Amino acid sequence: MSEKRTSVFENGLIWFGAAVSIAEILTGTYFAPLGFAKGLAAILTGHVIGCLLLFLAGYIGGKARKSAMETVKMSFGHTGGLLFCLLNVLQLVGWTGIMIYDGALAAAGIFDPGNWVWCVFIGALIVLWILVGVRDLGKLNTLVMAVLFVATLVLSFLIFGSAGTLPAGDDSLSFGAAVELSVAMPLSWLPLISDYTRTAEKPGKASAVSAAVYGVVSCWMYLIGMGAALFTGESDVGQIMSKAGLGVAGLVIVVLSTVTTTFLDAYSAGVSTESLSPKIKGKWMAVAAAVLGTVGAIVFPMDNITDFLYLIGSVFAPMIGVQIADFYILHRDRDDRAVDVRGLVLWAIGFAAYRGLMLVDLPLGSTIPDIVLTVALCVVVDKLTQKTKV
Repeated sequence: MSEKRTSVFENGLIWFGAAVSIAEILTGTYFAPLGFAKGLAAILTGHVIGCLLLFLAGYIGGKARKSAMETVKMSFGHTGGLLFCLLNVLQLVGWTGIMIYDGALAAAGIFDPGNWVWCVFIGALIVLWILVGVRDLGKLNTLVMAVLFVATLVLSFLIFGSAGTLPAGDDSLSFGAAVELSVAMPLSWLPLISDYTRTAEKPGKASAVSAAVYGVVSCWMYLIGMGAALFTGESDVGQIMSKAGLGVAGLVIVVLSTVTTTFLDAYSAGVSTESLSPKIKGKWMAVAAAVLGTVGAIVFPMDNITDFLYLIGSVFAPMIGVQIADFYILHRDRDDRAVDVRGLVLWAIGFAAYRGLMLVDLPLGSTIPDIVLTVALCVVVDKLTQKTKV
């Protein structure tokens, strides 16, 4: 029996849900020191860069009909790719915990029965979403997205409709660092997007729509966060909702946005574990990731995620750099060998370069220079290798 394919519209809905998130709004509050104009420019610049990379990653998986971590094996070997599978599972469990923590904190700011109660409630809804499955959510997902769309429109109107004079920025955040914070969010989805485009009826269109929808809506969420911080002086999402007078509607936004985004993290954690061993059942590992994330959200404080975002960038920017070079330029596929040492060495150089570039205040952040360097190294090394063989 052939696998059920997802439409372009269904893929767009998935990534709309991914972008409407408390983490995006919270990250948007970090841009307030730039002031509105520079902050908006940094948000847009970073998302254009990040979503272009998101499209390129999604198209690889859609064209090859492989999950995100299976496409990684095309560049690093079927054993070498396991390093990134493991790193991806760890970052996804981390994201699951962060998202549940942020969602519970925001919900408690509106109605407070205790943070742990909200953690358990949100975690249970995520497990329900996982058990229903990404290809069977159908009308439920459409209804949820419609509710989120209307609710966030209301939130936007309440924040910006009453805005007065635009406050001036300060120098506590550089433009380059802000661009990198903007790139980091779509970059964190790179190791996931192919888990959804691999089943798309039209991989090219689905990848383009997924990246575009995510980019537009994510910018919108960043803008809500930055605007709230500038105009209300508040960076706590729950308090932002309360001051906007949303009440129950605020709870709906917080809970549903957290569930629809975190579902993708937990689901892809399950898909990634399938790449570690064919005996592993992805759905139950996704449930395990949701449970671990829920426990982590209850036990550990997860208030500042900037260092986590930069770490994700340093791992996955050079990874996608190697993949872009191999798939689009060199047309290399190393899935037939255990470990592609060359690919791993080039990734390690890219990782070190990213960490070094973070020490320099570059106008476009660290991601683009790092990926350009990694791609260039891949091409040069391939040419030198070809000459040696001759």
